[in-house]
Amino acid sequence: MKSAVDRLTPLGVMVLALLREDDMHPYEMIRLMRHRHDDRIVSVTNGTMYHTVARLEKSGLLAEVGVDRDGNRPERTTYTLTDAGHEVVQDWVRRELPLLDRHVEFRVALAEAHNLPREDVVALLSTRREHLARARDELADGIAHARESKTGPASVIEQYLIEIDRERALLAADHDWLADLLERLAHPDFVWGSHEKTDRYLAQREAARS
Repeated sequence: MKSAVDRLTPLGVMVLALLREDDMHPYEMIRLMRHRHDDRIVSVTNGTMYHTVARLEKSGLLAEVGVDRDGNRPERTTYTLTDAGHEVVQDWVRRELPLLDRHVEFRVALAEAHNLPREDVVALLSTRREHLARARDELADGIAHARESKTGPASVIEQYLIEIDRERALLAADHDWLADLLERLAHPDFVWGSHEKTDRYLAQREAARS
């Protein structure tokens, strides 16, 4: 039987993370995600949002706290995050941050990593960096061996190495970027976690509600 973490989709994680900020109705969530360009990472439509919210409510990860009507607009149901919802976001991000080959999940986990303590994120991303280095080196060794084997069953002509060489380069770039991020995260001036809600944030929320 799947756990709550296993059943959670990337969009579901982002919905729960929004509710960590404040109670919201689905329409506000959609507007806020689009304003922040979160739809670069996951598809956000009215249908997927309302379906996701319904599933999360059924799972006990969020709960209805009120229904409002403004003029002739349809009723809007506002939701709040449950204790279980708080925990599952953190558990999901912890699981996904160190994993390779789950590209969408990693992007969401990275976007929501600020929901974890800084030291946890540093540890998880350090593990990911080790995995990247190992995968990069294994590919590099394999390519070098293929290029050195001019004859026999191990020989490979260059045209068949193009894709794997690209993968090695991407792993190397990802590793170097992550090493730089870890240095920045270690600096006390790198703002992390919850912080004061600025005028810009409040204006963004107000625009999303309208």
